[in-house]
Amino acid sequence: MPDLPPGPGAPAGLGRWGGGEVPPAAPLVPKGRLPPAGPAALPTHHSSLSEGEPPAKSPADSTPRRPVLSVSARKIKDNAADWHNLMMKWERLNDNGFTAANKIVNMKISEQFQDNKLEIACDNSATESEKPTPKYNEELDNCCAELLQTLKHMTKIQLKMEKLTSTTKAICDLETFHHGAGKCTAPFFHTWPTPYFFEVSLKLSEMYKKELQLKQTIVQDIAHSADQDLMMVYLSSWLYQPYIENSSKLLLEAMLLETGHRQC
Repeated sequence: MPDLPPGPGAPAGLGRWGGGEVPPAAPLVPKGRLPPAGPAALPTHHSSLSEGEPPAKSPADSTPRRPVLSVSARKIKDNAADWHNLMMKWERLNDNGFTAANKIVNMKISEQFQDNKLEIACDNSATESEKPTPKYNEELDNCCAELLQTLKHMTKIQLKMEKLTSTTKAICDLETFHHGAGKCTAPFFHTWPTPYFFEVSLKLSEMYKKELQLKQTIVQDIAHSADQDLMMVYLSSWLYQPYIENSSKLLLEAMLLETGHRQC
């Protein structure tokens, strides 16, 4: 294209583009190759995917979701946790009660020893009115009060255990009402049928009920007994809890494993 002469009033020496002609625009970037905006372009989540390829799953998407439990299943699972907590509290109270009962037995044996020494030292000719009267033992009274308080806490725990058992029985009755008697329904968790939760709860509740009755007898008699052998029997019975069978811990752990509180 020939150079046009400069227009009137246009300064000389502007060259080819000085005469008012618009210079050509910058070359266009080919389609699909736009320059990144800003100093550097960050790769997007799907920048490396080819067309039509599904996006990769996040770690959260690949994690298997826990099955949604029904209301009855959640209640049974909560009951299993309550059983664990109540049995742990019972064991702590049993240890505290044994400490108090042991102090009572030791003080009773010590008193008997002192009384025997005093009787030997007394003159056989002394009248009944001259014999010293028993002194009030404040420490013994405090230990008896502590043991009685421990028994009250154990009574409350045993009542809560009975309530858990009755709740489990109500769930079984509700399931029977919904599905009909004699029909086999799918287990709530792994393998246990619903009535088996009630059987385990009832067995545990009966163990602790009998043990509580024994402890009531011990609390009533341990501070009033003069027989050392009997006091030692009371003391060992409190500690070893003969009515709570060794299978109680196995039943509890099996129930926790079935409901998902314990992992294999």
